[in-house]
Amino acid sequence: MFELKVITHFAAAHRLKMVAKKCENMHGHNWKIEVCVRSKKLNNAGVIIDFGEIKKCVAEITAKLDHCVLNELDCFRNKNPSSENIAFYIAGELQAVIENDDIKITSVTAWESEDACATYKLIP
Repeated sequence: MFELKVITHFAAAHRLKMVAKKCENMHGHNWKIEVCVRSKKLNNAGVIIDFGEIKKCVAEITAKLDHCVLNELDCFRNKNPSSENIAFYIAGELQAVIENDDIKITSVTAWESEDACATYKLIP
């Protein structure tokens, strides 16, 4: 099994409901997003997917979140824009745009600070 990881960043604000009181206030983070994908085989170039291609796909997804109030986006209208839900959203969007059935999203991790993150794992 082969696996690769790409990392990107975006900045956004959010307000969380029913968590620690200070998190219910509007605040922002410089998010770090780690995406891992895997495949049992390599393509003709000897890679799972070109780093540039996967980075482009992830950048298109995170561009929709960058410099936004996450609570105001349709994808978070009925759910908290928590690190967990951000990771889940990115994973789903990414799997939908990867046009290769051999490539599977392994996990997406959303870091809201240097010492706090949440990971959504699609494949054990």
